[in-house]
Amino acid sequence: MKAVILAAGQGTRIRSVHGEHPKCLIEVDETTILDHQLDALSTAGVNEVAIVVGYEKEQIVSHIGNKRLGDNQRIYFIENGAFAITNNIYSLWTASDWLRGDSFIVLNADVIFDPDILNSAVQPFAPISMIVDPLWRDETMKVMIEDDRVTRMSKKISQEEFSGTYIGITVFSKSIQNRFFDKLSTVIAAGRINDFFNVVVQELADEGVHVGYTSTDGLAWAEIDDPLDLTFAQQSVFPNLSAARSV
Repeated sequence: MKAVILAAGQGTRIRSVHGEHPKCLIEVDETTILDHQLDALSTAGVNEVAIVVGYEKEQIVSHIGNKRLGDNQRIYFIENGAFAITNNIYSLWTASDWLRGDSFIVLNADVIFDPDILNSAVQPFAPISMIVDPLWRDETMKVMIEDDRVTRMSKKISQEEFSGTYIGITVFSKSIQNRFFDKLSTVIAAGRINDFFNVVVQELADEGVHVGYTSTDGLAWAEIDDPLDLTFAQQSVFPNLSAARSV
């Protein structure tokens, strides 16, 4: 299995507290979100990782260059040169050639999470599998689930309708990748470069593809988009991650 971390975004909403730095370099217990993601992936047995860079890409490349990687870890950089005018669908599309030929996991670069969340996620039982939290979180994508399938994903799903909160991590099996990438390319060719890649997952779900899910099972996570998210993570997530590592 491979992994791709989508880290090209500008993170404009958090610059007031984070400065001119990519969101993946937000510090957590003297490390960064990116460090936590790479360590969690390695623990789950995923050591071949591409990072899609764009905004302040040199900072990310330098950070990885100064990081002590595990013996089996291999990190690649893929550039989204159009990061200022595109969304994560375009970043994922730029990595499609690198990802072909294997199952893969896609992570948004601003998600910090307990590594145990990946344990079941990296062994998907469905062609596509999303990691969801059964609890409501504001300002994040929600999902609706019927018969163990994710049938709808959107930020517009109401609290009365939702089944879970998507945490920004999706796993794709090898069996679905050609169909997924073909549809991804079609969406890009149509000029929809500002969408989230989840629109393609939704289209496949609408066509009958089994989109499954695994649960966070109460483990800590946070998506950090703005100062309020960072405050929540500092108060409610980072301490739990520290406690888990000390056990």
